[in-house]
Amino acid sequence: MSTDFVFTNVRPNGAAASDVVIRGGRIAEILPHGAQPAVAGLSVVDGESLLMLPGLVDAHTHLDKTLLGMPWYRNDVGLELIDLIENERLMKRELGIDPARQSAVQIERSVANGTCHIRTHVDIDTEYGLAGLQGVLASRERYRDIVDIEIVAFPQSGMLIRPGTVELMDRAMREGADVVGGLDPSGVDRDPKGHLDTVFAMAERYGKPVDIHLHEPDALGVFAIELIVERTRALGMADRVTVSHGFCLGMLADKPLARLAGMMADAGVHLMTKGGAASPRPPVLDLSEMGVRICSGSDGVRDTWQPFGNADMLDRAAIISQRNDFINDVHIELALDLCTYGGANTMALEDYGLEPGCTATFILVSAETRADAVASRPVRRAVYRNGIAVARNGALVAA
Repeated sequence: MSTDFVFTNVRPNGAAASDVVIRGGRIAEILPHGAQPAVAGLSVVDGESLLMLPGLVDAHTHLDKTLLGMPWYRNDVGLELIDLIENERLMKRELGIDPARQSAVQIERSVANGTCHIRTHVDIDTEYGLAGLQGVLASRERYRDIVDIEIVAFPQSGMLIRPGTVELMDRAMREGADVVGGLDPSGVDRDPKGHLDTVFAMAERYGKPVDIHLHEPDALGVFAIELIVERTRALGMADRVTVSHGFCLGMLADKPLARLAGMMADAGVHLMTKGGAASPRPPVLDLSEMGVRICSGSDGVRDTWQPFGNADMLDRAAIISQRNDFINDVHIELALDLCTYGGANTMALEDYGLEPGCTATFILVSAETRADAVASRPVRRAVYRNGIAVARNGALVAA
């Protein structure tokens, strides 16, 4: 299939109508619409004055355990973290959750909604071993032509408190995981130094990034971030470490927040926030202005923890906007940036964006502005990856 053509009359990131020349799956030129005849020898595609956005980035989800496409699951579990973890471990077997099958369902929906890059956390524990990793690896290979998938080895049930998990994590890194994950070093593992030393030592050994789920509140969460910053600096891992959720950042007064945010920004520790309603929210605008790099993700999409989620990162941008009381266009566009450029920064994506030289990976929507796209969440008219259409009108071109 040819990846050389001219997309006429589109509005990249809401700019004036333009003609985008695509060669070899990359953006070669962006010209004012109608400024010159169609480039000789290239086919022409009418963009119908649609808004062009870079491919959406889901920088935090759990492909291996979505219940999308499965019968309704009645949730009667308590709200304590440990209850949710233990119930999930039990339900995987009882419900027959197949990581390959379920990850495929969510991937197809994500791509149809315009997501072109995914970072997924995959459970590694002693009860299920590497089954989740193997299932998602199979899906990654199956869908490699339409989406990029990065896998985090994630000790969801704890690491040091479950003997054998560290060894499984090590195997996961050898067998295809891309990022070393961690989880609540004090609240779950009861050993913050041991947990973080293990995570960062593994990351150093394999030359991989780190992404740590941090639900811990108040001073406990602050302590964990301080330890993460220390290790990031010591190992020279700037921009390769992410704190996911970081609920404690939504519990701090202005002065301690500024101190901790300054530490994160200086060390290059990123933050992932999903903007959900159930937990304290890290203040996106304040943290962004303090220099913290922020991304977002779907988190769990219809799973045993909660029944919500639709694998749509425009919807996620709207959730972040509503949770942060973003009502003006500049702030709503910031929420969209978390789901595009913010995720690209966290995942260190090369040649991402809508500039000449970038890969031709983008979506087209019927919206007046970027803020309108977040507020309206229109059906994705087209999704392109490396200059090839992979979805149209909310459905994959080829399942």
